[in-house]
Amino acid sequence: MSALIVVIAVGGSACRQDMHDQPKYIPLRESTFFADSRSARPVVAGTVARGQLRDDPQRYTGKVNGADADVFPFPVDAAMMARGRERYDIHCSPCHGRTGQGDGMVVRRGYRRPPTYHQDRLRNAPVGHFFDVMTNGFGAMPDYAAQITVDDRWAIAAYIRALQLSEHATIADVPPAERGTLK
Repeated sequence: MSALIVVIAVGGSACRQDMHDQPKYIPLRESTFFADSRSARPVVAGTVARGQLRDDPQRYTGKVNGADADVFPFPVDAAMMARGRERYDIHCSPCHGRTGQGDGMVVRRGYRRPPTYHQDRLRNAPVGHFFDVMTNGFGAMPDYAAQITVDDRWAIAAYIRALQLSEHATIADVPPAERGTLK
């Protein structure tokens, strides 16, 4: 009997409504406290959300002084190229194909064919152009800013450059020490 009383007492104490009934503002509800009657307050001018500081315009826009950047905002290394290939294969190859010819699986099924990366116009385009197109879209291509992070967009741009170089490479582009391994 005493155990039943303890269980009821403990269970009954959990039913307090203090947290539920406390004064609070629910977003987008009217408030009588503020003169503008809004409970949601405007963001203080000049504040930057954590992780949202965009202090390097080239890195986040692909542009330098309003023009597409000619260089990468950080060094390109093997790890970046591997990441670029992985992200390219996931996000870009369905339309652009694995080699950048514009013959991906989606195109084979009737979607509009994108231009090949190997045409002179794109081979001579600054690397910032590819970053900008991934960020903002172009023609039939939608933007991928929400799906691909900033650094991954740069890695993909580096991989696109590698695809372009591989398509137009000569034996002179191969280091002398490596030429013997070619078949």
